[in-house]
Amino acid sequence: MAIKIRNKQEIEKMRRAGAVVKEALDRITEHCKVGVNTAELDDIACQTAAEYGAETLFKGVRSPYTIIPFPGAICASVNEQVVHGLPSRGVFLKEGDIFSVDFGVKLDGYCGDSARTIAIGEISSVKRRLMDITLRMLEIAVQEIAPGKKWSSIAAMMQKTAEDAGFSVVRDLVGHGIGTQMHEDPQVPNFVSQHLLKDDILLKEGMVLAVEPMVNAGRKSVKTLRDGWTVVTRDASPSAHFEHTIAVTSNGSDVLTA
Repeated sequence: MAIKIRNKQEIEKMRRAGAVVKEALDRITEHCKVGVNTAELDDIACQTAAEYGAETLFKGVRSPYTIIPFPGAICASVNEQVVHGLPSRGVFLKEGDIFSVDFGVKLDGYCGDSARTIAIGEISSVKRRLMDITLRMLEIAVQEIAPGKKWSSIAAMMQKTAEDAGFSVVRDLVGHGIGTQMHEDPQVPNFVSQHLLKDDILLKEGMVLAVEPMVNAGRKSVKTLRDGWTVVTRDASPSAHFEHTIAVTSNGSDVLTA
């Protein structure tokens, strides 16, 4: 792995990119109501990025599963959709849905990336607990990240939090390093595997990670739909997703998308 170490000036540029992402997600959250279609929310993200002169990261990205590049600025995933849902004029939010929105920008050459899951009206107790547990996993990462720690120790805590609640951590998708590119080394799993234990990540000051727990209410298995993008749970159980761009500092962690 070629994990880049960022200096303070670079991290401040990433914080500015992260502030644009947070602004867009806050605006989207305010507009997430019954009857809103997900393309309207995509428009909000595009407008916010344009206001700040930022480039959206997801639109036009290529996938090995389809010749169609990603069409939106946001990933708009509803209920059993884990990630990479396509924003659409024909998909309307309904009472009881949970809506996961992922957004990233590049500003002045540096990236920010964040995601959150939003309740639409009154949701079931299972969905509420799923959201709470997934957010708690991200909070654990923020609390535990510090120089000298191995990522496997943090991933183990995150995984245990999900599984103790009766939920499962998605294995097919993980977090990532981030900097001048959206996806950089290392891969940042939310679970412990033999691969991680063999090639663990020793956290160092200046590393910047996009940590993004993805948790299913049912089994961990997922599949990609025929559109080549949308990842869903195989058992149709709901899924939640939270993400922050986090810098490792001498004192611990610094959330750049907060």
